[in-house]
Amino acid sequence: ILTILGNSAVLATAVRRSSLLKSPELLTVNLAVADIGMALSMYPLAIASAWNHAWLGGDASCVYYALMGFLFGVCSMMTLCAMAVIRFLVTNSSKSNSNKITKNTVCILIAFIWLYSLLWAILPLLGWGYYGPEPFGISCTIAWSKFHNSSNGFSFILSMFLLCTVLPALTIVACYLGIAWKVHKAYQEIQNIDRIPNAAKLEKKLTLMAVLISVGFLSSWTPYAAASFWSIFNSSDSLQPVVTLLPCLFAKSSTAYNPFIYYVFSKTFRCEVRKLQCCCGWRVHYFSSDNSAEHHPVPTMWSG
Repeated sequence: ILTILGNSAVLATAVRRSSLLKSPELLTVNLAVADIGMALSMYPLAIASAWNHAWLGGDASCVYYALMGFLFGVCSMMTLCAMAVIRFLVTNSSKSNSNKITKNTVCILIAFIWLYSLLWAILPLLGWGYYGPEPFGISCTIAWSKFHNSSNGFSFILSMFLLCTVLPALTIVACYLGIAWKVHKAYQEIQNIDRIPNAAKLEKKLTLMAVLISVGFLSSWTPYAAASFWSIFNSSDSLQPVVTLLPCLFAKSSTAYNPFIYYVFSKTFRCEVRKLQCCCGWRVHYFSSDNSAEHHPVPTMWSG
């Protein structure tokens, strides 16, 4: 619910400000699309399976669920990597050079991110790697436990780990360390804190927001990655079901954090959310007035 409501607000804000969006902000929109796509395509099936105490739908739904998770997960990771690189280029370039990152350039980059993610997601369907159920039985993902006795599966895991996790994560860390050093040097040159330009303060706030988004995503998925790699080299029976379940749920929570980070750090997003709240409040009041005029009681669901 938090994922859908929060990221829907991000998308609604982007639509309202479509003519004013800067090219790097398109990556934020893409991240919201990936998060809400994961929530809509995966979470209802996982919740229903949890209530059923067993996976629903058999092998076909298991492959579908795992494919969606892999697709949107890699897309989110690569989007965060692209955000870090663009923020690094903008911070370390002059204004004239930063303007070269146009909307068309970012759109091409987003298209590449989706194609790259889709390629990795369909590779297990083509015979390189496997999809299968999680050890706790009410979710599906890459079949980690099958890879310790399969060279085919192990090569897939190693390649995926390097190209979809380690390399993007190192790129993110390197870019933000570079930005931090650049900002530190710039602040050292300005001795009086009151004389720091507003543009520099805004740049620092945007960088901090981007860092928190990346840290939230990486910290959410790290316990799941650790549990998954344990399953590669050891029997999944060696872990209690709750030990494999909690990291999986914590990883899924990554889709809900970003809108709250935007709300704290972005004044524009806060203003747009308040406008959406006022708009929704006006509609509720309008329909409530109509219902009272016709002497019909206001439904409890609509009033809420």
